[in-house]
Amino acid sequence: MGRRRQSAPRRGSLAFRPRKRAERLVPRVRSWPIVNFPQPKLLGFLAYKVGMTHVLMIDDRPNRPTSGKEIAVPVTILEAAPIIPVAIRTYKLVPGYGYLTLTEVWTNTPEELEIWRKVKTLKVENTETKLKQLLNHIDEIARVSVIIATQPKLIGGLSKKKPDLLEIAIGGGNSIQEQLDYAIKILGKPLHVREVFEEGQFVDVIGVTKGKGFQGVIKRFGVKELPRWHKHRKGSRRIGARSPGIGTLSEVPQAGQMGFHRRTEYNKRILRISDNGLEITPAGGFPHYGIVRSTYIMLHGSVQGPPKRPIVLRHPIRPPTWTPPGSPTITYISLESKIAR
Repeated sequence: MGRRRQSAPRRGSLAFRPRKRAERLVPRVRSWPIVNFPQPKLLGFLAYKVGMTHVLMIDDRPNRPTSGKEIAVPVTILEAAPIIPVAIRTYKLVPGYGYLTLTEVWTNTPEELEIWRKVKTLKVENTETKLKQLLNHIDEIARVSVIIATQPKLIGGLSKKKPDLLEIAIGGGNSIQEQLDYAIKILGKPLHVREVFEEGQFVDVIGVTKGKGFQGVIKRFGVKELPRWHKHRKGSRRIGARSPGIGTLSEVPQAGQMGFHRRTEYNKRILRISDNGLEITPAGGFPHYGIVRSTYIMLHGSVQGPPKRPIVLRHPIRPPTWTPPGSPTITYISLESKIAR
């Protein structure tokens, strides 16, 4: 008999441990890029995934074999209705600890937003007085953010009324004073996605992947199944015993939760931003979504998650080395039905 093999390639990346369920459906953004915009602006936006299609466009990437030629690319459609900043949150920097919340200022929101569905204990009092107190502590502020609320009633494929809330940092400008003035200016007013992003630029996509439930090692890690010609007293789709006394190492593939993980995809390019959703809606509508009724964003490539999943777009934290020349030329958009026959 030959010598039994004592090693095998690693199954699964260690970069995604622990593989557990995401804490929330709308992911919290842990870090924001350092930007040098001349004017302050939000560093992110919240949209909802619609579905995928494909387009024909002129390849404007430099040093490519297809540069200047027409190519077919897969695209993902996101629906991005205007968001409403409902609160300002400021932070102070504590040496050796990090950012700590300094204060929050909430404003009255329109009745049709129904913010009470999300924040049931919210009481807005003396907004103007709190803003004046906030300006008096301008020297302590190290970062300015706003809490935005979505308008799900304007989204074509959603049936819910409860808005989603997300904290988005403000970047750019020459000082904290400019960022704070900008936050006060947009407080309580609808904000369009064109005020945050532009066509042709790169963005980071943060979202929660599709959930697949509790799965075994065969599907979860791609471990080879035991040969079927062998007698299996306890099954072929399992991992046998490990060395007794020392337990099982954490790197060993095990059954557990698969999917519904928070993931970030870097440098997805925005191909188009438009208010005409019918020009990209296929025959019969997008599967499990329907018709795009408000502003949409067309991204190059795929995006994690199923239809209707909230997706956070962020200015790139590690942008590529080349700068896009602007909005690409799209010559054809597929409107064929996406419903399986």
